Amino acid sequence: MENKEIDDLFQRLKGSLDLEEPQRDHRLRFLEKLHTLDKTVHLVPKKRWNWQRPLAIAASVVVFFSIGLYLFIDMTTKEDQVAEISPEVSRTQFYFANLIEQQVKELEKHHAPETEKIISDTLEQLNKLEVDYGHLEEDLLNGGNSKLILSAMITNFQTRIDLLKDVQDQIETIKTLKEYNNETNSI
Repeated sequence: MENKEIDDLFQRLKGSLDLEEPQRDHRLRFLEKLHTLDKTVHLVPKKRWNWQRPLAIAASVVVFFSIGLYLFIDMTTKEDQVAEISPEVSRTQFYFANLIEQQVKELEKHHAPETEKIISDTLEQLNKLEVDYGHLEEDLLNGGNSKLILSAMITNFQTRIDLLKDVQDQIETIKTLKEYNNETNSI
């Protein structure tokens, strides 16, 4: 029954219904009329400038720039700074460091149960001397008595070399005693 009533309604209103489409700017005019009322409802949101994204980009640029600047400034090492103060120290350090490295490799070749304790003690002493050398470098960079500090640096290298030579001699003595004991035991 309801369908019949609706059909009858449309039959009665057949000529009086507005079937044309509204003009293009109909919606804008309607919204303008709504705005003029006291209780305005904004259906079209106003575009607002969003400051978060530009600020985030600017902050990231500042962070990357700061990190780059820090890395660029901090690229000079102690060795570079010492070389600026005294180029001879740099060459001497290179020579002694290579010599010490070769002797440590030679020392590690003789690693055996009989020599394990002496080798580990020697490596520990070398590390302590290396730390002392680092302190001497800092003292030189901080403007201490350069002649005295340079002399102490060279003495530090010589001490390390002498220590390695003494340990190698002791290892040779241990090996000789071991071979001697093996010869006397085998007879």
